[in-house]
Amino acid sequence: MRTLLFLIVVGLAGVGTLVSLGVWQMQRLAWKEGLIAEAAHQMDAAPVPLPARPDPEKDRYRPVTIQGSFTGEELPVLTSDSISGPGFLIVGAFQTTEGRRILVDRGYVPEEDRALPRPPREMEITGNLNWPDDTTSSTPPPDARTGIWFGRDVAAMAQALGTEPVLVVARSDTGDGVMAIPASANFRNDHLQYAITWFLLAAVWAAMTGAYLWRINRRRAEGAAT
Repeated sequence: MRTLLFLIVVGLAGVGTLVSLGVWQMQRLAWKEGLIAEAAHQMDAAPVPLPARPDPEKDRYRPVTIQGSFTGEELPVLTSDSISGPGFLIVGAFQTTEGRRILVDRGYVPEEDRALPRPPREMEITGNLNWPDDTTSSTPPPDARTGIWFGRDVAAMAQALGTEPVLVVARSDTGDGVMAIPASANFRNDHLQYAITWFLLAAVWAAMTGAYLWRINRRRAEGAAT
């Protein structure tokens, strides 16, 4: 009897833990979908002039229009385009007509075009403010020899180019063969798959516990019959 009670307790505890993990992932799913909806709503707003002091939380994805010129200073960020293959994002210093220096993510160039000269040029740009999540604790620092970056670290890039820690991701091409890659609200969202996995594991745990209990009862019944 103690063995059966122990198995029932373990079975219920296991199922309860796995189900609670699945529920937690569903809560995370709702949270992530809320973030995506909020970002999409922000991106659909009408462009405004560049705020005096953009806030990384409140102004992320805010559409803005800036006027000025590229300075010719830029940083290449290693990336890969799903259609064109490996290449670089070109993040350049931009001097606005108001005298501010900010960063502009111009978009993608293939590997062979990284070193092509992109001289200073005046233009008006419409894009979205962004503070990308490209960098983690495992992201390597920029390569001092080649000048290649491995993530869009806005603060570090601003320090390297002497700009404000403000990045505008261009919505349309800015010339010089650079293909714009507009900001997107399509965040990675795997919470539903994780939730399904936990719920399936809970079902398997329950089935295995039930099968084991059935086998024990059957053996006891057969033993009593003999």
